[in-house]
Amino acid sequence: MMVITFAMVNGYGINSLSDFFTDFGYLPREELRFPAKKLRALWFSPPTNDGYSGTGTYGPLPRIFISELLVDELTTQSQEIIHKYIKTSGNGNNHAAIASTSGELTWEKPIYSDFQILSRESEYAAWTLVNGYALNHATIATHRLESDIRSINKFNKFVEDNGFKLNSEGGILKVSPDGLLQQSSTVADSSLFTFADGITESIPRSYIEFAERLLLPQFKDLQDEEVKEYHRRDGFEVGNADKIFESTSKDQLTRRSA
Repeated sequence: MMVITFAMVNGYGINSLSDFFTDFGYLPREELRFPAKKLRALWFSPPTNDGYSGTGTYGPLPRIFISELLVDELTTQSQEIIHKYIKTSGNGNNHAAIASTSGELTWEKPIYSDFQILSRESEYAAWTLVNGYALNHATIATHRLESDIRSINKFNKFVEDNGFKLNSEGGILKVSPDGLLQQSSTVADSSLFTFADGITESIPRSYIEFAERLLLPQFKDLQDEEVKEYHRRDGFEVGNADKIFESTSKDQLTRRSA
């Protein structure tokens, strides 16, 4: 699961949400940088997956991926817009986890012109302005499915056959250099949003990612019933994630409605 925040703005950023998870035993792992998007991200591994060998509620705990927009790298105009709304939030950053689950903004609802200005420079800034700490996306691990579509290629076909558009940036299937992490994602949902000045427009919301983590070479001969999550490829790839992030982009949303 992934959440986007504003970095270096009055306590907003990765730390405003990560403390909630580290208090429950999650461990910070690798930092990832996306210079073109002005994003920094950190992912967290769950405390343990022992005893979570089932599915659904009893399945393994999820990896957490939190990214922050590097506000100080934006233009002065965009920085001023972001700071203007953060100032209305009070101690909203202390309630990031609650805001993430409720989908409520911790700052005042923006006006449409501010959203447009941010969109022209950074679609991620604009997305965060109207979605706040809402979940950007969640991931389904296809290799954990107990069906004949657990292969991500078969799963992608199943999704498309059922009328969902997949993110086509860099190809439907995003593959890590070692070939062991294979990912795809839907194009984000959209919904109508009424801005503070009364203008109602469609905005991007969340989407679903699909990932197949293949067995590490040293475990390739294990029988299916012997395989645990730690036998599979862990971590994330900048190249894959950079393309997955495009699921909320105007280009992909326009393609979805075409």
